[in-house]
Amino acid sequence: MDAERVVELLYWRDVKTSGVVFGAGLSLLLSLTLCSIVSVSSYIALALLSVTICFRIYKGILQAIQKSDEGHPFKLYLDQDVGLSEETAHKYSDCALARFNTTVIELRRLFLVEDLVDSLKFAVLMWILTYVGALFNGLTLLILGLVGMFSFPIIYEKYKVQIDHYVGMANKQVKDIIATVQAKVPGLKRVKAD
Repeated sequence: MDAERVVELLYWRDVKTSGVVFGAGLSLLLSLTLCSIVSVSSYIALALLSVTICFRIYKGILQAIQKSDEGHPFKLYLDQDVGLSEETAHKYSDCALARFNTTVIELRRLFLVEDLVDSLKFAVLMWILTYVGALFNGLTLLILGLVGMFSFPIIYEKYKVQIDHYVGMANKQVKDIIATVQAKVPGLKRVKAD
């Protein structure tokens, strides 16, 4: 899936497709809150298998009654190559490796305090996340993230001017506070490159 199709999906350009993806994702996450992933996977597989078996039997009965020889109803899908090519596997594994290495380098930089301000920001973020973790579990955060992914783009598109105005005001306030703290606390001023 390319970025343009993802944007179309999240901005609800095709309401049917976005609705199906959002509904399926939300149903999956909500069902995971009630049952284990093994149970949910088994139920999904059983539902899919029930539909395909019923369709195959229905087509077989229809062919017997009409005395036609259409063949297997899923012949088109059975003939398709669903294997992952070596080039594709290498491409994605190289991309994942590059992201992993970047993450490890950044974490090393933060934990070994290469830049004091960045490490303090990271510490504050981790401290805030302890409170978030106490309020929500990971699945609840995934559900909120999914709902947000499908809601925020369309809300932002409708109220762009107002949102930009208030975000600009908040950003100015944060910059003022950071500048005040950096001016008052010794050693927090960043050295500017000439």
